[in-house]
Amino acid sequence: MKVRTLGRTDLRITPIGIGAWAIGGGKWEFGWGRQDDQQSLAAIRAALQMGVNWIDTAAVYGLGHSETVVGEAIKGLVHRPYIFTKCSLVWDESGNISHKLQATSIRRETESSLKRLNIDTIDLYQIHWPAWKGNPESASPGSIEEAVGTLAQLKNEGKIRHIGVSNFDTSQMQRALRVAPVSSLQPQYSLVSSEVEASTLPFALKNDMGVIVYSPMASGLLSGAMTRERIAAFPDDDWRKRNANFQEPLLSRNLHLVETLRAIARRHNATPGEIAIAWTLRNPAVTGAIVGVRSPEQASGVVGAAKVHLDVRDLLEIESELALEAA
Repeated sequence: MKVRTLGRTDLRITPIGIGAWAIGGGKWEFGWGRQDDQQSLAAIRAALQMGVNWIDTAAVYGLGHSETVVGEAIKGLVHRPYIFTKCSLVWDESGNISHKLQATSIRRETESSLKRLNIDTIDLYQIHWPAWKGNPESASPGSIEEAVGTLAQLKNEGKIRHIGVSNFDTSQMQRALRVAPVSSLQPQYSLVSSEVEASTLPFALKNDMGVIVYSPMASGLLSGAMTRERIAAFPDDDWRKRNANFQEPLLSRNLHLVETLRAIARRHNATPGEIAIAWTLRNPAVTGAIVGVRSPEQASGVVGAAKVHLDVRDLLEIESELALEAA
């Protein structure tokens, strides 16, 4: 699998990365329902064997559980993949999540993540959110400047290799860049969530920041495997059960879009999900796409996106479908 340089770093990453959000399991605010850890380990190892060379996780996924599973998956590997994780979302003993940008909190998070992952250095450490649940940044202890400054200190100490931000807009990235070099941005980006094309992605490209996008298949909705029956059967601790894209009137629109992707996929000997991922990778600002895998079978149905090159006909068909849906 070919690799791309992430921003100005020395990280040469594959276009597809392993997303470890879903493997955090259920029983937390943004869980995906019950997940078998052995399946998670098998999924990660299968994707690594297929050539993927990085894993993206976060402390809050499963309230630490995702990082623990990732740590187990990479244990003993002679050539371990790059490990990317995130800070700023913390939880109490009852599982209540809050947002903190203060130095003392981030330092505690760093040490906890290193321990769960069982590594000495985090390759890319990202501020997960600049603010949380629609609250202003001022509602959180600390500030963007304090958080980035702390990451710069951690980099100098050898605890992390590169600084990244996630879910930042252009003004927030400008503030971060005034404090220290920021290597990457992680935004949500897909065919049903393309708002970052307007200014966020162009800003990152102009400032030589790498971009790794999350949810390129809209949390499985564009994978080609999603049905109304499957959605109706989501457990109560699957956050997608409450998401507008999985409910009417958007659900019918999104499933119709999948049929367009399926037709294009047949021409490329690919899956609809791989076409959705390839659509994000065709943007010149995007370095890589984070793709969640919960089983080896899912891994085999997405890594091929790295080799899919959408032509003019493909893109016009997708644009026409999007225009019809927007009308």
